[in-house]
Amino acid sequence: SHEVVMFVFFIIFATVHSGLASVRDAGENLIGERAFRVLFAGTSLPLAFSAIVYFINHRYDGTQLWQVQSFPGIHQFVWLLNFISFFFLYPSTFNLLEVAAVDKPKMHLWETGIMRITRHPQMVGQVIWCFAHTLWVGNSVVVAASVGLIGHHLFGVWNGDRRLATRYGEAFEIVKSRTSIIPFAAILQGRQKLPKDYYKEFVRLPYLTITVVTLGIYLVHPLMRAGSFGLHW
Repeated sequence: SHEVVMFVFFIIFATVHSGLASVRDAGENLIGERAFRVLFAGTSLPLAFSAIVYFINHRYDGTQLWQVQSFPGIHQFVWLLNFISFFFLYPSTFNLLEVAAVDKPKMHLWETGIMRITRHPQMVGQVIWCFAHTLWVGNSVVVAASVGLIGHHLFGVWNGDRRLATRYGEAFEIVKSRTSIIPFAAILQGRQKLPKDYYKEFVRLPYLTITVVTLGIYLVHPLMRAGSFGLHW
């Protein structure tokens, strides 16, 4: 069953990814911030790559549940949702040098840019991405992948808040009171005040990088499919 294999892929990835994230403090104290980031990425990325390749190769092998690809405007709608999802998915690129472990990776209490909209943008971005792909493909394999991904990110919401509360205590509680998990909830409730020049918080190299990379990924989709097919997974 491709659905079962797909789901198991994400269970393995989620266990390793969240497990390492949960012991980050102890790991960094033991081997250092940069070494732990390399260990984290070196373990998580191959698992993610394997799951992505399997998903690409078997995305049309499941039971068809609906078919909307011929509907007028649906391609544009799905494309727009995917484009937006990446602005939520990768806010950690606020500091590109930390991501690459050139600078010492740190945990941050971000409260600018996309974080004003939701305290857990990666979860929101993943839900948007999964909704778009599930709507477009409309079969059981993509549903299984989406359930696995969304479940992992919902756990990450709880686990992330727990880790930040443990590390920062009252400082995190203050940030938590001014932000929300549900997009725009803190803004609508008056707990988050957007500055007049809010747009300037998005005029930064990381957001430009996300824009370029997202457009690039869309353009190289045929190459991704060909490369994945060549692995015969």
